[in-house]
Amino acid sequence: MTQYDDAILDSTAISSTDKAGRPIPVTIPIALAPGITVTYTTRLGGLSAGEWGNCNLGGKSGDSPEAVMSNRVALAEALDAPLSLIGQVHSGIAVDMDEAFVRNAPYGCDLSGADFGLDSAQASGAIEADAQVTSRAGVALGMFAADCLPVLLADPEAGIIGAAHCGRKGLQQGVIGATVELMESKGARPERIVATLGPCICGDCYETGDEIADEFDAQFPGSFALTRFGGTGIDIAAAALSELAQAGVARDNIIESRPRVSAATQYLSEDAELGGLCAHDGEGAADLSERIAAVRHSMCTLENPLWYSHRRAALAGKAHEGRMLAIIQRR
Repeated sequence: MTQYDDAILDSTAISSTDKAGRPIPVTIPIALAPGITVTYTTRLGGLSAGEWGNCNLGGKSGDSPEAVMSNRVALAEALDAPLSLIGQVHSGIAVDMDEAFVRNAPYGCDLSGADFGLDSAQASGAIEADAQVTSRAGVALGMFAADCLPVLLADPEAGIIGAAHCGRKGLQQGVIGATVELMESKGARPERIVATLGPCICGDCYETGDEIADEFDAQFPGSFALTRFGGTGIDIAAAALSELAQAGVARDNIIESRPRVSAATQYLSEDAELGGLCAHDGEGAADLSERIAAVRHSMCTLENPLWYSHRRAALAGKAHEGRMLAIIQRR
């Protein structure tokens, strides 16, 4: 019988509710360093429905604000930390949340600019950026994703953490370098920084066409890909590794998320909630076992039904999809 490490995922969250009756998001934690945890949310454990089901955390996709609010509050309570959210715009901008953080929502600091029904006392100006950095303990920096790559970073000695949203455009505009530079300005040292790469669309699935692939590969040599769909594409994870190295982060300091994610995928391969999503989402085989059998890269958002994927939803002819959060926090 296969044995599972209880730390692989928050198994207590499966099919459970919090004290207010809200479904608790099913998450996959990664121990990045002592006292520093990275957490990936999944599609499981929320109140969203339809194209957003079930644990959509994004506020700009047209989902019910009440459902998103419930999902975020339940997540913040499960993490025992307020969320820090910003407006992501595919830029190379990193922001210092030590200066910007203000608790303006039940789940933490929401500076994403979404029309989320916050009253005038809660509302605050939006911040448009694609990375955030803090020295604060007990704050959960979150990055939305549904194919783009979240990169989570920490200098445990300096007590500095960072989170970057690395889409194609953000990588081209230097978002990883900007994040490391801001961490350095607060006392971090690149040689001490540890990092992990979160779920994203893989090079086998990210078809872009020749022009984009050639341009991207010229900037990030080795990122050119031939996809399983027969066309040319790019590998944004490979580009991110190149950028981390350029910023002075040692390859030996890159912690692999894949083993835990693969184990969590196997653990949930017969999960009733995931099976229900696959049966009704129209994004692939209706049978969960078929969907899982087709997963070649557990970290790939298009392949793995645990994740939200903009590209997978678009291929299915859907107008909307939810957003996961990749989170880093320091105790």
